[in-house]
Amino acid sequence: MDGSWAEWLFGVMFFTLYIFCIFTVCMLTFQKGHTLLGIFGIFLPFLWLIGAILPAKPGSRYDIAQQMQTRAQVEQFSQ
Repeated sequence: MDGSWAEWLFGVMFFTLYIFCIFTVCMLTFQKGHTLLGIFGIFLPFLWLIGAILPAKPGSRYDIAQQMQTRAQVEQFSQ
């Protein structure tokens, strides 16, 4: 047997972490409008974190959702 159980365990853990990041941080990066960071993040996942931390680009899906939520709150409190 070439590898030990620890190598296998760490491999599975890192693969699971990568899949988790695809469905959370990567999707947030794309929603904020940072397409290039999302694509290059496939190879360098820390770019997903940068894209998730940066502010959303105007007109992005995330920006529009935030504006709608703010308007709903303003309407709720102005009544």
